[in-house]
Amino acid sequence: MAGMSPLFRRKAAPHERLVTLIRKPGCHLCDDAQLVIEKVCGDLGVPVEQKDITQDQALHDQYWEQIPVVLIDGEQHTFWRVNEERLRRALTD
Repeated sequence: MAGMSPLFRRKAAPHERLVTLIRKPGCHLCDDAQLVIEKVCGDLGVPVEQKDITQDQALHDQYWEQIPVVLIDGEQHTFWRVNEERLRRALTD
């Protein structure tokens, strides 16, 4: 569905989405991002996964200067700070 024209793409329900938080241990911005993500995703029923850049060299190489990074359905949504309203809109629009 990702390559399909937006005109023909079905809007995914929130529970069909996936939010990924890419983080590392001891990162206060990551902890802040996690709180916002848990609130929004909990409200909407969106599944959440976390990935640790210290355990994945490819993620480390790609994102080490940007963590925390938030992906929605595998696409980068934001980094450093997570805005609750923006995340909620992205998951429901």
